[in-house]
Amino acid sequence: MAEKIAVLSQKGGTGKTTAVRHLADVFRRAGLNVLAIDLDPQGNLSDYFDIDPEAEPTIRDVLVGSAKAKGAIHASPDGVSVIPANLSLAEAEVALAGKMGRELTLRRALKPIDDDYDVIFLDCPPNLGLLTVNALVAADHAVLSAEAQYFALQGVEQALEVIELARDGLNPDLQWLGVVFTIADMRTVHSREAQASLKEHVGDKLLDTVVRQSIAYAESAERAVSIIDHRPDLGNDYLQLADELLRRLGLTAARTQLKPLLDAAGTGAPAR
Repeated sequence: MAEKIAVLSQKGGTGKTTAVRHLADVFRRAGLNVLAIDLDPQGNLSDYFDIDPEAEPTIRDVLVGSAKAKGAIHASPDGVSVIPANLSLAEAEVALAGKMGRELTLRRALKPIDDDYDVIFLDCPPNLGLLTVNALVAADHAVLSAEAQYFALQGVEQALEVIELARDGLNPDLQWLGVVFTIADMRTVHSREAQASLKEHVGDKLLDTVVRQSIAYAESAERAVSIIDHRPDLGNDYLQLADELLRRLGLTAARTQLKPLLDAAGTGAPAR
């Protein structure tokens, strides 16, 4: 069965979608069969994977029952399978609100493809609404994205409350995998203080790898190419972050396959 990972944040601009795009890419390079599901009506993840904006069916069709998940999978140019989203997903969220068992919709939809993938990433919208709840109920693990700024801790605490609600009510097996510290300039006092505050409150749930801030991410998004190819020096951050997550997931064989890439990048030391 696939390891299903919901990646969420309390607001936009935390690097969440960028994290999903590149973790999916690195996991694929580590030999895993990966599916990325775009649950944000803005469709940014779909764009980043260079999926045709007119592609059909989408996750909206899956959630309203007009398509099966298997039929909504599209291949990205770099080999990651994607179920895309567009603005019509916002209408689906409204439709779900009046449906019995609405929180279970995504879990049920993914069950037939559970054995087809090693890892399924769920890119949640930048809020803690019904689509995010559906992702958390369907997921095995949750990863939080936190921007290197003053209000990061507040956003993490709000997201953790939603995780606990999903765990208590509908998905008791949901595990909190960790917090990714993103868009960081560790040369500044502000970023270092924000990181220290998070570390104080979440302890070892704060992942060691810091994803550095750079305009190169916007450039790679515009070109729909991975940062690993566009700027390999920055891509090292995601190689190390993926290695940490693979360790926490217990995916030892994938870590072994990833190690040559880490060594080639000069970052071959194992994650602590």
